[in-house]
Amino acid sequence: MRRRLINSTLAVVLVVIAVFGVSLVIVETRTIQAGAQESVASEAVRLVGIVESRLGSGEKITPDILSEQITAKRYAKIKVPGKAPIEIGKRPSGDVIESQVRGDRGESVTVQASRSMVSAEIGRTLLVILAVALLAIIAAVILAVRQGRRLTAPLTDLAETAERLGSGDPRPRHRRYGVQELDRVADVLDASAERIARMLTAERRLAADASHQLRTPLTALSMRLEEITVTDDPDTVKEEATIALAQVERLTDVVQRLLTNSRDPRSGSAVAFDLDEVVKQQIEEWRPAYRSAGRAIVRSGKKGLRAVGTPGAVAQVLATLIENSLMHGDGTVALRTRVTGNQAVVEVIDAGPGVPPDLGSRVFERTVSGRNSTGLGLAVARDLAEADGGRLELLQPHPPVFALFLAREAESVED
Repeated sequence: MRRRLINSTLAVVLVVIAVFGVSLVIVETRTIQAGAQESVASEAVRLVGIVESRLGSGEKITPDILSEQITAKRYAKIKVPGKAPIEIGKRPSGDVIESQVRGDRGESVTVQASRSMVSAEIGRTLLVILAVALLAIIAAVILAVRQGRRLTAPLTDLAETAERLGSGDPRPRHRRYGVQELDRVADVLDASAERIARMLTAERRLAADASHQLRTPLTALSMRLEEITVTDDPDTVKEEATIALAQVERLTDVVQRLLTNSRDPRSGSAVAFDLDEVVKQQIEEWRPAYRSAGRAIVRSGKKGLRAVGTPGAVAQVLATLIENSLMHGDGTVALRTRVTGNQAVVEVIDAGPGVPPDLGSRVFERTVSGRNSTGLGLAVARDLAEADGGRLELLQPHPPVFALFLAREAESVED
């Protein structure tokens, strides 16, 4: 591009020089020739006037007196009737410029100048014009090179930015170049980089959330399948298979929920549901794991509550809290339901050491964990709760009390 810019600039300058330079040469040549002819004619008239004046006063006409009135390197011949011709200077050879004037007393004056002197002056003028044209060309080249650098450097930089975006580096560079069109391209690339960065962050977050949230349902499903493999009782097999199928359905719901939240965290699918049924299902699902660990899981509190939310999401939040109590807590885990205002609350309580004082409410932040875990579970659970208009809080750090607040069904609130 730089070479094309230099070539185009030079082409424009050469066209301008060709048009105006040739015209200037023609005008200057004619001006010099006309000036030389006018100068010769003027000297001839002046000499005739001097000759007439001296003839009228009876003074002598000598070459010394007349030579002072003529330009050097010019030739003049004066003819006076009855006298010998007077010659001043050396007669030029070759082509000449000549002017002849006659006086009232019969005298005549002829002035000649060599045309080579005019040609020499025209040549000097042409050299000046050529020098100016050369300076114009040099200035045009310098300007084109600077302009080329000013344009090509930003284009190269923009190309590198686009290449970085294509290679997976979405960091915006926020560089501007003082050229409106190039700055517009830079704005578009930076906006694209920010969008790509958000998309990549969302994809990574979805992958992390999915790997963490699917682990719990898969673990529970695996335990049910193990129960089926070690028993020969058809009724037990049927019961465990039914529970396993329910867990598969909840697993599908978890996947769908994660995908929905990754597209738009504000898009909820809240409905009125039986909160007791969800709590009961979670206790049955986790009882084998707690039994294997020599611990118990129980429920207490108000029954018959109907809440507004997504049953699968509420189950997943409770599963996260129950799993945390199994992994990091101690003693019996209790799921207690109660009512506060127009909200239904499910509390998960255990007798473990609880949340370290230095963490506090930061326990819901991503990557924040006091027990060498991933720090994703509570963060994802909070997002799931908030997507349906609920909230997840740490009511008490020791012993730990986590509470899930959900809106109650309108009829239930009136009751």
